[in-house]
Amino acid sequence: MSGKTILIVDDEAPIREMVVMALEMAGYQCLEAGDAKQAYSLVVDGRPDLILLDWMLPDVSGIELARRLKRDQLTTEIPIIMLTAKGEEDHKIQGLETGADDYITKPFSPRELVARLKAVLRRTQGGDELSTIVVKGLELDPVSHRVTIDGRPAEMGPTEYRLLQFFLTHQERAYTRSQLLDQVWGGNVYVEERTVDVHIRRLRKALGVNYENHIQTVRGTGYRFSTRA
Repeated sequence: MSGKTILIVDDEAPIREMVVMALEMAGYQCLEAGDAKQAYSLVVDGRPDLILLDWMLPDVSGIELARRLKRDQLTTEIPIIMLTAKGEEDHKIQGLETGADDYITKPFSPRELVARLKAVLRRTQGGDELSTIVVKGLELDPVSHRVTIDGRPAEMGPTEYRLLQFFLTHQERAYTRSQLLDQVWGGNVYVEERTVDVHIRRLRKALGVNYENHIQTVRGTGYRFSTRA
C-alpha cells in the first residue's frame, strides 16, 4: 500500500468513481471534490500528496484553482495533474505554465492514469542525497527541500526543484531533452519533450536575473548548467 492521499477534483461523479476505483486498487487513499471551493477546503484540511484536477469546473476553473494553489506557500509544493477533454497543444502548455506537473487527456485508461500518477509522485517526492549544494549565492538543501538565492528563499515548484538539483549535481555537461526526461521525470514515457522547455523557462524565472543564465541552451542538443559565460 502506498499510503499516499490523492484528491480528485471533477464535477462528473462517474469519472470520480472510476478514478477512485483505479487508485484504491493501486493502494492510494482518495478524497473527492465536485467543485473548486470544496477542493480548496479539502486541500487545506486533508493535505493530499497529489491533486488530479479537471480543467472544466462549474464555478472556478481548474486552471484558476491551480494558479491559486501554486501562489499559496502552504500548497505550492503539492503536485497537480490536469484532467481535461481538451487535447490541443496550447491547452497542454497553458496547463503546465500554470504550475501543473503533468497533463492527461480524457478519455484515459485507469492503467495510464496510475502510471502517470506514480511518475509524478516519484519525481516530486523521491529520495535525495543529503549534502547541501552551493554555487556562488545559490544554495540547495535537499534535507529541507529549500532553495535560497543570495540568502533569500526561492519559490519554485517540485519539478523545477528536481530539475535544478539534477543540474547542480551534473554541472558543465549538456543534456538532451530526452535525457532530462529520463533523469528528472523518472523515465515517464507519457511526458512530451516540449514539457522540458516549459519547466526550464519556469526554473530560469525562479532563479532570477543573477542566476538564470546558468541554465544555458545548447543549440542542437538541449541544456546544461554552467557557471561559465
